Amino acid sequence: MKVLKFGGTSVANAQNIKLVLAIVSDKAREEKLIVVVSAFSKITDLLQLASQKAAAGDESFKDILAEIEKKHLDALKELIPVSEQSSLLSHIKRIVNHLETLLDGCYLLGELSSRTSDTILSFGELLSSYIIAEALKQNLKNSSYKDSRELIKTNNHFGKAIVNFDVSNELIVDFFASNENQVVVMPGFIAASLDGINTTLGRGGSDYTAAIIAGALDANDLEIWTDVNGMFTANPKIVKQAQPIAYISYQEAMELSHFGAKVLYPPTIQPVLRKNIPILIKNTFEPAAEGTYISNEVFAQSNPVKGITHIDAITLITLEGSGMIGVSGSSKRLFEVLSNKNINVIFITQASSEHSICIGILNSDADVAEEAINKAFEVEISQNKIEPCIVEKNLCIIALVGENMKNHQGLSGRMFSTLGKNNVNIRAIAQGASERNISAVINERDVKKALNTLHENFFEENTKQLNLYVMGVGNVGEKFIEQIHQQKKFLKENLKINLRVIALSNSRKMYFDEDGIALKEWQFLLETGEPADKEKFISNVKELNLRNSIFVDITANESISKTYEQYLKRNIAVVTCNKIACASEYDNYKKLKKLSRQFNAPFLFETNVGAGLPIIDTVKNLIASGDKVNKIQAVLSGSLNFIFNNFDEKNTFHDVVKEAGVQGFTEPDPKIDLSGIDVARKILILIRESGYKMEIDEITNESFMPAECLNTTSNEAFFESLQTHAAHFETIYKEALSKESRLKYVAQFENGKANVGLRFIPKDHPFYNLEGKDNIVLFFTDRYVDQPLLIKGAGAGAAVTASGIFADVIRIGNV
Repeated sequence: MKVLKFGGTSVANAQNIKLVLAIVSDKAREEKLIVVVSAFSKITDLLQLASQKAAAGDESFKDILAEIEKKHLDALKELIPVSEQSSLLSHIKRIVNHLETLLDGCYLLGELSSRTSDTILSFGELLSSYIIAEALKQNLKNSSYKDSRELIKTNNHFGKAIVNFDVSNELIVDFFASNENQVVVMPGFIAASLDGINTTLGRGGSDYTAAIIAGALDANDLEIWTDVNGMFTANPKIVKQAQPIAYISYQEAMELSHFGAKVLYPPTIQPVLRKNIPILIKNTFEPAAEGTYISNEVFAQSNPVKGITHIDAITLITLEGSGMIGVSGSSKRLFEVLSNKNINVIFITQASSEHSICIGILNSDADVAEEAINKAFEVEISQNKIEPCIVEKNLCIIALVGENMKNHQGLSGRMFSTLGKNNVNIRAIAQGASERNISAVINERDVKKALNTLHENFFEENTKQLNLYVMGVGNVGEKFIEQIHQQKKFLKENLKINLRVIALSNSRKMYFDEDGIALKEWQFLLETGEPADKEKFISNVKELNLRNSIFVDITANESISKTYEQYLKRNIAVVTCNKIACASEYDNYKKLKKLSRQFNAPFLFETNVGAGLPIIDTVKNLIASGDKVNKIQAVLSGSLNFIFNNFDEKNTFHDVVKEAGVQGFTEPDPKIDLSGIDVARKILILIRESGYKMEIDEITNESFMPAECLNTTSNEAFFESLQTHAAHFETIYKEALSKESRLKYVAQFENGKANVGLRFIPKDHPFYNLEGKDNIVLFFTDRYVDQPLLIKGAGAGAAVTASGIFADVIRIGNV
């Protein structure tokens, strides 16, 4: 014999019920079945709402009742031939009339007792089981209906009655011993007290009904049919990558279900555990899927962790004080108080000093618990021996569950370090002696990040998901997105990095997609987005609170550079080609570096100097290895190098600067490059990364540009001024020719002083043959004295700058 239970979604409507009937008919060919069914989906909630409204004197309960009636009549009419509907419809109406009488009573009396509530809630299962039993008879004549209230007996603890197994088992065995039907349909969730009063087994109690029947009859197995493919490694609604668990022990299933895995009602396991009856969780909508097999059998598993789960809406209550140290009975008094108030304790931890006890309860019980505890210990509180209890609401318990965790070292450390790296603060920790469960209390807002981070670490072959928020999608930004799209598959397969762009923004629009933006159509999607708003962008990033978040700044905007602090403080990494932050006041530069360390949020800006060249990384490695930078000579502007390499008798200065802009070598405002401020910022960053303190105004900027050009207020006016002052630039060029030199814009640091300016470079100098848009940097250090360390390569251009940003993102992924 086999017991099958079908949940609310499986019997939500006639269409779904037809799937149930097909499954039952197919299995009935092989053996006898007992089919336990829940109420139609959401019906129990509607019954509860109707009863509450009725008791509150709200006549809208009648509308809810009409909706309940319609759902059941519609289902019956679709499942049963018209010729056989009359008597069945009458029966449904009689049941609904009885329900209406009860609701009218609540309305007239203005109250709803727990006993009446149980009776009202029972109508969901009574209606669904009757309809399903009658529909089954259409194709399977050898089937019948049995009211569970006649077989399962409980005490009078309404809402969650306790089963009397001695009486119930005897009634169940006696009934089925004489029943010859191939299939018997029964309502779940409902039972009756020994004196015949309706009771319920708690929300989710239909699972429990099926387990009670299976245990009493020593069934071959118990099948729980639901709307998912078994128990998952995490809640698939929160963790998209969650996987079904093929095999799991009773104990592991119990832990997971206790900690929020709603696919199985926690008490379900106990009746079948005693008889060693396996439980199979299956999907009504994918009956061929493997599902989850729960038993005492031992299966070889490489991963000691079976699942990661959580309980929402938790309050942490801490009782502490010197008056508890060495005083026996403190814990007893605390738990007695809670027991007397019928408050369930979900989580317990106590300091070894006995100075404090910490418990986790539901938010809904917090106020009652706080008042009761403070009253129970009011004498000690008045004597300052114990502090009034500390109450922290809106928390969540997360738990790693696995039978074999006790045989593997370092799991706790791995769990907590993984959370720590994502700035998930742990408020309390508990681990049982069985080591089957490691639990931690965290803030409710961090639960999604925590579950995804842990799941990634324990179940996803070390694949690390990086969530990018990209500000600025001009020339460089466009190339950056293109490179991500091109390399996405390679990164996942070879580096185990899963890159997702969650948000994009330009100066007009911003677009967010929590599941990742489809990069094939990012331009179209961005145009459909909402108006760009820097503060709202930040707010959205914080609200999403995704793991491994990275803010990517591909602008030259000062106001954007001032937002880095907000990201770093929330453990959001910052990758930027925007030089303004690192070239701002020295104290701000140091603060950003400190925040990066404090909140474990990488702050990378390799592209601030040399685009995609590894210049900053080289300096960091020199300093970290104990070397000292004494002198820096560099051509740090690919834009200016391109301009002066192409400025000659045939090409005017104006035309070459124009072309540099078209090629994407200059900033949107070319004065930033030509004024020398961009180069000054770059050498300043190198100086600071070399370990020296310096401000931007300490760098001598020897401008070659006429003041009138630099004082223009638009690009159009600027280019006009270049034509006006063409003779000035020709004079500079001719002077270089006369000296057999080439023009290079050079940055230099030595003896604590720095300068930038246009230089005439002779033929024997390393800078003379620097072509195109290349950069070159010479580092003179304690180790590189006679021959400097030289770095040379393309230092401008959208593609190389984008690749430098991309490289910083990959660095974070490899941490």
